[in-house]
Amino acid sequence: MKKFVNDVNNMLTESLSGFAKAHNDLVSLHLEPNYLTRKNKAKNKVVIVSGGGAGHEPLHAGFIGKGMLDAACPGQVFTSPTPDQMIAAAEAVHADKGVLFIVKNYAGDVMNFEMAAEMLPFENATVLTSDDCAVINSTFTDGRRGVAGTVIVEKCVGSIAETGADLQTCKALGDKINAQTASIGVALTSCTVPAAGKPTFEISETEIEMGIGIHGEPGRKRETMREADAMVNGMIDAIIADLQPKKDTEILLLVNGLGATPLMELYLIYNTAEKLLTEHGLTIARSLVGNYTTAIDMTGASITVCVLDDEIKQHWDSPVNTAGLRWGV
Repeated sequence: MKKFVNDVNNMLTESLSGFAKAHNDLVSLHLEPNYLTRKNKAKNKVVIVSGGGAGHEPLHAGFIGKGMLDAACPGQVFTSPTPDQMIAAAEAVHADKGVLFIVKNYAGDVMNFEMAAEMLPFENATVLTSDDCAVINSTFTDGRRGVAGTVIVEKCVGSIAETGADLQTCKALGDKINAQTASIGVALTSCTVPAAGKPTFEISETEIEMGIGIHGEPGRKRETMREADAMVNGMIDAIIADLQPKKDTEILLLVNGLGATPLMELYLIYNTAEKLLTEHGLTIARSLVGNYTTAIDMTGASITVCVLDDEIKQHWDSPVNTAGLRWGV
C-alpha cells in the first residue's frame, strides 16, 4: 500500500487537524469525540448537522459554513460516527430552532443518528438521503444508498435554514430534493482502506463495476471495459428509468469523481451526459463537476441528476461559503 500515512490508527486525527488548520476561517475542530463546527456559531436558526465515515471528502466536513452545514461528525474510514459525536455536535451548534440531521442511508449511520436523536433534549428531525438508483437493496442499507445527491440536499437545506425557515420546512425541502434525485456510479478500480492495506475488491484491467457504492460495495453487475460514451449511456439510461422526467424539465447535472479520476475525464463524462440528457428533451439548467463525494482512491465517477423547480434553483443558487463549495460571497 502506497499512501501518505504515518500511523494508520492516527490518520483521521492528523487529516482533520490539517483540514481545520487550512480552513481556520471556516471551521473549528473538536476532538474526543470528533466533530467540526462552523467558526462563527449561527443564531436563531435551524442548524444542519451531517456526518458519516471518512474517505468521502469533501463530504461532509468540507461543506461546513454559511449556506450549508453547521456541524459534521466524521467516523473512521467508511465507518459510521458514534451517537456521542452527533450529540456533542448538535449541542455545540444548537441555535434555539431545532436540529436537522442529514443522513446517508447506510445501516450504521441510520442507527447511530436515530440513537442520538432520541437522546437530544431539543426538537430535531432527519432527512434520509437515498439517491443511488443502482441497486434497491444491499447489505449496507435498508433500501437505496445515499451518495452524491447528498451534496445537493445539504446545499439547498443549508440555504433555506439561513432564511429562518422552521424545522419542518427545512425537512420538507430536503425530502423533496431526495425524491427528485437519482445517482449511479461506475468504478474502474477498487479503493484501498488504509487499515486494510489492500484493495477492497479485485477487478481486472478489462472490467468495470457498474453501479458501484461509495464504500466499494458491488454494483448492478461486473461489465466489460468499453468506450466512455457507452458507459455513460448505460448510466443515463438507469437514471432516466428511475426519475422518468417529463420532456422540457429543468435539471441539475452533477458529475462526481470518486477520488482518482482526473478532471479531464470527468469533463469528458459531462460532455457525453449533457448530449444524452438533451436528447431526452431535458434542459440542464445547473451543473457541477468535480470531486464532492469520493471513495478514497477509487478510479471512477458517478452521475447525479436532480429535477429542478423554482424553490430548488433558488436555494442552489444562494450564496455559500465552505471549503468544498463557494459562490456568491
